Amino acid sequence: MSIKMKNLLTHLQHPNSTKDYQAEDEPDAIKISEYWGRRTYQNQKPKISFELFPPKSDSANKLLKKTHQKLSEINPDYFSVTFGALGLSQNDTFDTVADLSENTKIPIIPHLTCVGIDKKQVTDLLDEYIAQGVNQIMVLKGDYPKTIIKKGDFNYANEMVEFIKENYLDINILVAAYPEKHPHSNCISTDIDFFVNKVNAGADKAVTQYFYNIDAYLHFIEEVQKRNIDIPITPGIMPITNYDQLIYFSKTCGAEIPAWILNKLKLYKNDLNSLKEFGEDVVSEMCLKLKDNGVSSFHFYCLNKAEPTLSIVKKIT
Repeated sequence: MSIKMKNLLTHLQHPNSTKDYQAEDEPDAIKISEYWGRRTYQNQKPKISFELFPPKSDSANKLLKKTHQKLSEINPDYFSVTFGALGLSQNDTFDTVADLSENTKIPIIPHLTCVGIDKKQVTDLLDEYIAQGVNQIMVLKGDYPKTIIKKGDFNYANEMVEFIKENYLDINILVAAYPEKHPHSNCISTDIDFFVNKVNAGADKAVTQYFYNIDAYLHFIEEVQKRNIDIPITPGIMPITNYDQLIYFSKTCGAEIPAWILNKLKLYKNDLNSLKEFGEDVVSEMCLKLKDNGVSSFHFYCLNKAEPTLSIVKKIT
């Protein structure tokens, strides 16, 4: 095994290591993508799902449809459609779900946030989704914009989960999990309390915020299991394709970028091809390590693009 490979695997397993990962330390270092066949992974093929977001223009809509068609070729477990930035695009989400549902049998799961919505709006919206054949929903607290006037009937996601379960027994509910805690939470313990509340309210499964620290996810799973939580918790996976975009997203959602990854991304900031290649290798290897730890499903935040997500999926299935 080359020094480069050893260093990368070490950092994936021990992200707090003080030694920075330096690919350039070894001139003859092989790429991770050339190493797949030499390792033994679990043979189980994981379930794959993708998050999409409503388009804001005709050109974006064309891209979304093209991406949806391309991703559908691998027969994913489901697609989810976000509720939009700051919870203000309820109609966009509904229209996107309706549009995509016309040409696929693959389940599509709409997001629904607590932002400015009352109980009647929830029931009306769910009735319309059910008429379309939707039987799963992802419930999120959402972030209130500064300009919103109406507060709504739900302060937290567990309240909406409970309301839906009381009125729609046949709807499966997904919720969010935060291995590195929600950015608005004071500590990880408090955040786990909120997650447990959502599960006790009736959540059937969960998808995590994206992360690059495997230990954070494994620790989160261990902690919720101690509280007798046994619902499926799928890791959320964010491909690395753009330095500035990743920094912005990570600051917003509270995802930590380990120093060794951040250092390499800074090095490749103006070399897009090298950045994408490095990002694809890191994320693929992370997923494979998660598989080694028993993970059997992955949810990709593909940003309405088929690549590099499909390249990563190919390496882990």
